[in-house]
Amino acid sequence: MFPFTYTKVSSTREAITAAQRGGRYVAGGTTLVDLMRETVERPDTVVDISALPLREITTTSRGELRIGALVRMADAAADPTVRARYPVIADALELSASAQLRNMATIGGNVMQRTRCTYFRDMSAACNKRQPGTGCAAREGFNRSHAILGVSEACVATHPSDVAVAFAALDASIDLIGPDGVRRIPFAEFLLLPGSTPNREHSLRPAELITAVTIPAHPRPLRSGYLKVRDRQSYEFALTSAAVAMHVQAGVIRIAKVAAGGVGTVPWKLPAVERHLVGQRPSDRLWATAAAKAVDGTQPLAHNEFKVELLKRTVERQLRIVGGTR
Repeated sequence: MFPFTYTKVSSTREAITAAQRGGRYVAGGTTLVDLMRETVERPDTVVDISALPLREITTTSRGELRIGALVRMADAAADPTVRARYPVIADALELSASAQLRNMATIGGNVMQRTRCTYFRDMSAACNKRQPGTGCAAREGFNRSHAILGVSEACVATHPSDVAVAFAALDASIDLIGPDGVRRIPFAEFLLLPGSTPNREHSLRPAELITAVTIPAHPRPLRSGYLKVRDRQSYEFALTSAAVAMHVQAGVIRIAKVAAGGVGTVPWKLPAVERHLVGQRPSDRLWATAAAKAVDGTQPLAHNEFKVELLKRTVERQLRIVGGTR
């Protein structure tokens, strides 16, 4: 690990000022410290924001659910309001990492975590995300765990977050504060596709800080859940996953929210699946035909073509679990 300066702040103003001077934010430390240890990240200054008052889960007057950026993953998963209104969020959090990590890692940090691509973390390998212009070793290397959606010639790394898939499905927004004040950005616009600049992973402006993730109000009852398929049962990243939420009224699907994980360079919203479901009555046939649309646009690599069929099956299974049949 390279030498760095550490500073702890007690207000968002102090945090922004420190970041403007070149500091990197750290809260739970489960991602940044790990990358610093591997010398993938080499910040000159680390700004500890763990004392900031961003640990509340609240409901706004418009019925939105607002989860503070520094809420621990374990606390968010156990929150009664989260569990009652959006089981898909609680499920995704509980299926993430180990209990020890969930007790430390924050919601904001989880969304901001960087890829688990082995080539990104191997300082001897070519990686455009880590060092622009060097190439992408994963494209010709062992790419079983890599993306099949949203890929480019420059990068095929998956985004590792589980709860980000739930946020994508629910059309969440990211609340930010920075030198220019506060703003809110749709979650779908926050994490960026790699394109030719995979080193640009998000829409944060310099020194901006995530303050909360906000879930818009959805009609009730809203059934939801998260399914994660992985090589082993615990502490493993998704090969494929599906976050599904549905509002069913009078036997007809009025609203459908669906996103996939483990297959995209960002959490992958599935609007074609959603459109196919809305206005229809739940049935086994509907789940199968809707899930088939989940693989539109897939670009498998040499070792991950199996993800195409696995994604269809994952989405179909979770549609059946959440929507049921009649």
